[in-house]
Amino acid sequence: MLNAKKEFVCPTTAALDVLGGKWKIFILMLLKDQTLRFGELQKRIPKVTQKMLTQQLRELEEAGLLHRQVFAVIPPRVEYRLTEHGQTLKPVLESLHMWGILHREARGQAPLAPSDDSCGMVAGSGTPAAPVLAVAS
Repeated sequence: MLNAKKEFVCPTTAALDVLGGKWKIFILMLLKDQTLRFGELQKRIPKVTQKMLTQQLRELEEAGLLHRQVFAVIPPRVEYRLTEHGQTLKPVLESLHMWGILHREARGQAPLAPSDDSCGMVAGSGTPAAPVLAVAS
């Protein structure tokens, strides 16, 4: 859990404290331009466990980056979206995505076709792309 009393001297360390975690960037990338239900997130990140996804979503919500909306219906329905503060991460996520493309090229890896882009958006377009994130084991 995030500790609200933590004080960081370095802003980068503060950012990494919030964004660090195996699934947080994937979650934020998927929610960058859309609202998704818990089950949709779980399907799009195939290797994440329910427990871990729940924990990562709670931490992002506590950090003020996600809004969780619960609907009083049966079966229960919960939707997640970025908050206004979470929206400020969009350019960071896009820059990180572009850097990943450059890094793949620098390492001699073949460029990805837009249909193979597994981060939830087409490079440079800011629009949703592939429905499922590929995660290395």
